[in-house]
Amino acid sequence: MDMNINGTSSIQGFSETRKRERSFELSLPALVKGFDAAEREFSEQTEVSSLSAQEAVLCLQSKVMIGTKLLLCLRVPQTFFLEKRFDLCLSGTVAFVKSDVSIKSRSQLVSVKLDRNFQVQP
Repeated sequence: MDMNINGTSSIQGFSETRKRERSFELSLPALVKGFDAAEREFSEQTEVSSLSAQEAVLCLQSKVMIGTKLLLCLRVPQTFFLEKRFDLCLSGTVAFVKSDVSIKSRSQLVSVKLDRNFQVQP
């Protein structure tokens, strides 16, 4: 590890001055569509628990694999700042999957790396 001129460390051109992405803990209803681990098409109602510009975190009953493409349609409610509710459709790739270990819940915690394109629908 080298020290650069301003005293921060760097490794072969990697700078630690990376901007930390802001993530919001929330509960937004979502419709998720894609293909499960058995390559069957599924459509499931769930809730997004965390959202940033690059990632969405949610729980799914359908078993999915890392690398699976998913479509997420989020229902953003009317608020004090938003005059009307709207639907936000995002797509992305499953980046992380963790099975819930409790017997009652057979869901998976899923992290989706979001694509840069999205659609807003009234």
